[in-house]
Formats: sequence, C-alpha cells, structure tokens
Amino acid sequence: MLIIPAIDLKNGKCVRLKQGRMYKTTDYGDPLKVVQRFVKIGIKRLHVIDLNGAVLGEPVNKYIINKLIKHYPNLILQIGGGIRNSATIKKYLDVGIKYVIIGTLAIKKPHRLYNLCKKFGKHIILSIDSYKGYVAIDGWKKIANIKSTELAKNVSNCGISSIIYTDISRDGMMQGLNLKKTIKLANFAKIPIIASGGLNNVFDIVNLKTNKNTFILGTIIGRAFYEGKIDLYKALLI
Repeated sequence: MLIIPAIDLKNGKCVRLKQGRMYKTTDYGDPLKVVQRFVKIGIKRLHVIDLNGAVLGEPVNKYIINKLIKHYPNLILQIGGGIRNSATIKKYLDVGIKYVIIGTLAIKKPHRLYNLCKKFGKHIILSIDSYKGYVAIDGWKKIANIKSTELAKNVSNCGISSIIYTDISRDGMMQGLNLKKTIKLANFAKIPIIASGGLNNVFDIVNLKTNKNTFILGTIIGRAFYEGKIDLYKALLI
C-alpha cells in the first residue's frame, strides 16, 4: 500500500490547511527542505497541491514545482490545483510529472474530462473532495449538487488511473480516516482509491492495509507527519 506525503503550496511556502479553509493555515517553510526529509526517509511518491492555483483556476506555484522536479528527478509526483485544460496537463507531463489531479473540471465540464481521459487517462487522478456526502469544488469554496458516490460511479469507465477521496470535515484535523466512506466509494467506483483526510496514527494505516477491499491503493499523510504523530519511516515498514 502506498503512503504518500502531502505538500500544499501557498505563496511559495509549504503549508497545511484545516478542513480545507485557506485562512486556517500552518506554515511549514521551504518546500524543498520538507521534501528532502521525505526523500531521506525513503518516500517514492509525493502529493503536491497548488492551493493558489486551485482558487485561481490555473497553476500559480510553477516555480516551486519546477524546482522540485529538478532537485528530485526520481520522485514520482502527483500534482493538482488549477488544472483545467490539456495544455496545462501536457506541460506538466512534458517536464516529468507522472500524475495530474483534476477535481472541479469533472463537475463543471464533465465532457471535457472525458476528452482529456482519451489523451491522458493513465496520468489522470480524479480528486473527489467530499463534504457531508457531496462534492466540493473551486478550492473547496463551493459544494456541488452531486453526491461523491454518484461522481465516482459516473467516472468509473472513463480511463482515469485512480481517485483520491478526501473527507473535508476530517482534513487536517487528525481525527482518523473515514474508512467506512472510503470503502463505500471504492465499491461504487471499482477503480483504485487513495484515502485522504484526517489520517492520525499508524492504526489508520494498519486498518487500510488489513481491510479486504482490493481497490484501496494507498493513503495521503499530511499534518500527522508534520506534527510528529506518525513516524513515517516506521509507517513504511508496516
């Protein structure tokens, strides 16, 4: 099972949010130094979100992302935030990004998502950010009138590589993953699911690894690492 550390970029800094609220940020400093810690531990894959880009609708922190690619060429990157068209996806893939994360586009222009999947399907991860069962969009500022499970079912045959499922109410709160809803979503989509939002301790990871749902690909870890709740090196050995 994959354990994927998260870096949220805001104004060039590495931050973490609470419940997706841009004004509830904790600053963890230079992204390159943070990633260096991950690489030394043995992490192979990194989750990067351009928070400014998610709000604006186009990438903003490109400078930092390019530096990450340059300094850590062997690190698999999955990047989201402001990705709305094929030109942006192509630019990311051309410089070495393995996966791009799409969220809002799937709600606002689902036909475009399907067209993008025809070109880049194996490189696309769909982000389903859920608030009380419904999908949040535009950097989590709005709630769409579609259930998370319905969206997962709708995209199950479009060729995406996987889905990141985030329970917004738990994100950054270290209250534990919502394993029940994650498994429910996996049963609707029947494609690989990456659990996110609230991971608190090694028991969350153990529960993910021991559950019998074969569609759970891995989990994203954020604040629990930054605040010392989880020893990432030991977590990799579980």
